[in-house]
Amino acid sequence: MRKEDKTLMIAKIEETLKSYSSYYLTDAQGLNAEQVSNLRRKCSKQDIKMFVVKNTLLRKAFENLGIDASQFGDALKLNTALFLSNTGNAPAKLIKDFVGNGKVVQKPVLKAAYVEECFYVGANQLDTLIDIKSKNELIGDIIGLLQSPAKNVVSALQSGGNKLSGIVKTLSERE
Repeated sequence: MRKEDKTLMIAKIEETLKSYSSYYLTDAQGLNAEQVSNLRRKCSKQDIKMFVVKNTLLRKAFENLGIDASQFGDALKLNTALFLSNTGNAPAKLIKDFVGNGKVVQKPVLKAAYVEECFYVGANQLDTLIDIKSKNELIGDIIGLLQSPAKNVVSALQSGGNKLSGIVKTLSERE
């Protein structure tokens, strides 16, 4: 590949990486055409972009974006299928689901991930990545926590109002 072509490919990879917040590096080598097609279909349904990339070009794109590619360790060796998503745990769930459903399918295998500005290296990190809450899930939890005291106050005021009116009614009937 000529240097001009490499420069264009690196720029294209950078543009793609900029539009996503989570990057998963996996080993999908050995999957047949049907399995890859099923995997791509599942990725598409969950708004996950999947593509195969040369490690040297990916390393250069990460460096140009200010991401320390050395943190990925040996993940940028051999074949790499890249999963990109704006939901941090979506690719991890997809990988677990895809590997878990098939009796023969043992791939893709997580090599490394970059989620919420943290590095996760090794297939043993998959369960940790599944448990990470997405930004929207965290916002929902915070809203729920903030609404809880307000709901309690409204409930207390409503029940208190019923009690107060009952007391006033009872006192008025005594006379």
